[in-house]
Amino acid sequence: MILRLIVFLVLNFAALGIGGFFTGKGVPSEWYATLAKAPWTPPGWVFGAAWTSIMICFAFYMAQAWQAAENRTLLIGLFILQWALNVSWNPVFFHYHQVAAGLLIIVLLTLLVGYMLLRYSQPMKYYSLLLLPYFLWLLVATSLNAYILVKN
Repeated sequence: MILRLIVFLVLNFAALGIGGFFTGKGVPSEWYATLAKAPWTPPGWVFGAAWTSIMICFAFYMAQAWQAAENRTLLIGLFILQWALNVSWNPVFFHYHQVAAGLLIIVLLTLLVGYMLLRYSQPMKYYSLLLLPYFLWLLVATSLNAYILVKN
């Protein structure tokens, strides 16, 4: 369990690191600063705190899911797809300024995490609560992305 937890922590924080590389230059950019943003957009520091907490919870979730899943190939396939979608949103949105494509990516990521939440709720039982912050945050992030698409 400890080794799996460490592996998932490393993978999750690698995703955050890659995403942060693209986000870091994008947030202070003139392009982002001039966008009309949703009134419920949290302050910048909330994003870092939220993603850090979410990825810790997700690592615990995945370490437990590995033990509980009957089909580990499916579980790892879903994790890899989640990882790729999560990492790809930042450059698409912040580097390439493709707001619509970013919205598509984040909608797919939200649906995927929602699917994982439902798919593994029975074998994971109360451990599923570890995935709930990720899903809820993605709902907020999706609404922020959608607002920017509609209002700009």
